[in-house]
Amino acid sequence: MKGRTLLDHTALSYTLDRLAYEVYEQHLDFSNLAIVSLQPRGVAVGEHIVKKLAELTDGEKILHGKLDVTFYRDDFRRREEVLVPSSTDMEFSVEGKEIILVDDVLYTGRTVRSGLDALLDFGRPKHVELLVLIDRRFSRELPVQPDYTGRMVDVVSDERVKVEWSEDNSNNRVTLYSADQ
Repeated sequence: MKGRTLLDHTALSYTLDRLAYEVYEQHLDFSNLAIVSLQPRGVAVGEHIVKKLAELTDGEKILHGKLDVTFYRDDFRRREEVLVPSSTDMEFSVEGKEIILVDDVLYTGRTVRSGLDALLDFGRPKHVELLVLIDRRFSRELPVQPDYTGRMVDVVSDERVKVEWSEDNSNNRVTLYSADQ
């Protein structure tokens, strides 16, 4: 599969660090903050952000949950293929917490809407922000906008953005593909 590289490994690493610094600047106090990554593709982004925040806060414990939204999707019963859910790992209540919802690519906004619905099953947060690695700006179907964006990408409808994470975390990248590839 050949495509155009949007972020190579180095640029992706810098982008993730910048996002973590932006979160750090906005919050300073992490006692009531939780990072909630949307399964499956938002987890790697969330883990990088949490790791960098731990470095910036001298090891302060940052709550991190992994939230599956499969059964909250509005297209759950409309797909021909069987959707296989990922595991949800939320060992805390979000009641009264400041939440940063994390995903890799913001496309139509439907996954984020599903994430918000799923999140409410764990309590009522005080505040929810959205962090995305890639924002496909002109493809939104719902009024969803990120608070933290790694990179904005203008793509045509037959192009796909793919975030690729290597096993050993040494060759991560973001690539733009034509849909027929």
